Amino acid sequence: MPYQKFLDAYGEIHDLRMTASVLHWDQQTQMPPGGGEARGRQLSTLGGLIHDRMTSAEFLGLLADAEGADLDDDQRAAVETVRFAVDRATKLPGSMVREMTLVESRAFGAWIEARQARDFSIFQPHLERIIELTRQKADCFGWKDTPWNALVPDYERGIDARRIASLFAPLRSFTVDLLDKIRGADQISTRFLDRQWDLGAQGEFGRRLIGDLGFDYSRGRIDIAAHPFCTNFSVGDVRITSRFDHRNPFEYLFSALHETGHALYEQGFRPEDERTPLAECPSLGLHESQSRFWEVTIARSLPFWKHYGPIMAGYFPGNLAGVDAGTLYRAANRVEPGLIRVDADEVTYNLHIMIRFDLELALLERRLEVADLPDAWNAAYKDFLGVTVPHDGDGCLQDVHWSSGAFGYFPTYTLGNIYGAMMTRRMEKDMPDLWDKVGRGDFAAVLEWLRTRIHRVGMRSLAMPLVEEIAGEKLTVEPLMGQLGRKFTDIYNL
Repeated sequence: MPYQKFLDAYGEIHDLRMTASVLHWDQQTQMPPGGGEARGRQLSTLGGLIHDRMTSAEFLGLLADAEGADLDDDQRAAVETVRFAVDRATKLPGSMVREMTLVESRAFGAWIEARQARDFSIFQPHLERIIELTRQKADCFGWKDTPWNALVPDYERGIDARRIASLFAPLRSFTVDLLDKIRGADQISTRFLDRQWDLGAQGEFGRRLIGDLGFDYSRGRIDIAAHPFCTNFSVGDVRITSRFDHRNPFEYLFSALHETGHALYEQGFRPEDERTPLAECPSLGLHESQSRFWEVTIARSLPFWKHYGPIMAGYFPGNLAGVDAGTLYRAANRVEPGLIRVDADEVTYNLHIMIRFDLELALLERRLEVADLPDAWNAAYKDFLGVTVPHDGDGCLQDVHWSSGAFGYFPTYTLGNIYGAMMTRRMEKDMPDLWDKVGRGDFAAVLEWLRTRIHRVGMRSLAMPLVEEIAGEKLTVEPLMGQLGRKFTDIYNL
């Protein structure tokens, strides 16, 4: 059968990709620094093999045969997914793919070193080469208006820089206005957090919460990494990471819950879709909607802390004496413009994304030289958030994404917030007792709602039409602005 032959061949390509994922995971969690150069060669070899397989005459023939067969809806969606990826891959020379993989692996090691040394000059030549290759990549794809538009389909299909800017403009204005009002209000004290928080207890409490949300430890694990992330090698093997701060338990907690949102998505694909194109997410924005939903909408809600405040106190004897659920809730939602994106509060988070979006465009359009990136970054943080960047480690070196050539990626974080707010509004209509369930630590129905409408769909639909169908409205920032306005007007008595 043509479709089955195509699927078997795709399965081998999938296996190679998952093998590369194992090496990437190890690189960020277990690999000693001395393994960096060899790991780069290994990943380059695998990247080249994957590209060669995807673009081979044999595979293209099998794909064409499958396209000409009598297919059901699921089979057609699988074939169309691969056709899109193949059309992208065939536009890139194999030599470029191999070089990009090797350059990115070396850049990751340089990024780690530069971040620790707080010295952008260590990373600069690697980023310069990545951007040069990324521009070449965009030229291979072909682009209109900006080379950035050639890159974003790898992360979010059906959108471009102009559409993103049109969504960001009202959100930026709203956020700046809300932030100004919050600055003029009585500020929230988090003095009770300024003490030692046992790292072992943080890990135990975090694992308890992750399990309560629905993470299946028989099909996943959590480790420590410099930059929290989620990856998967199969539906039955999903890995997440977080990082500790002995002075702030929320650092580990919310990073872990964020990655758990991603992991629940990966664990939620249909088992029968394993090793097929259908067991994938159609966009990183949709994936991000899941992580931000669990981390922010659920875990930073008052019902959540009414349930988990007393439980948390049991893990940290004495640390939360006299601290009630309302205090924890306000502390978890304190608005304080800062330097670090992953630590940002719910109000200012999107401003961090807008800064990166602006800088990406400028770098790719040659309006900004890489050497000038730290100064441009620092100026943007001063203008947008009113904060002074003390060194490169807390500035333009804080994110890992550019070291892996992920240009076009950052707006998906805010798209995730937009998607998540639209879906939350619909979930509240479908589940009137949603917040009662959260207040009991009962997340089974919430997870099933997401499983049914999003996770099990996989690649059967693109992200934006799926979200619009679920929400019953066109893509809009209004639900997100409404959610933020109501929540923080109440918290800060605006």
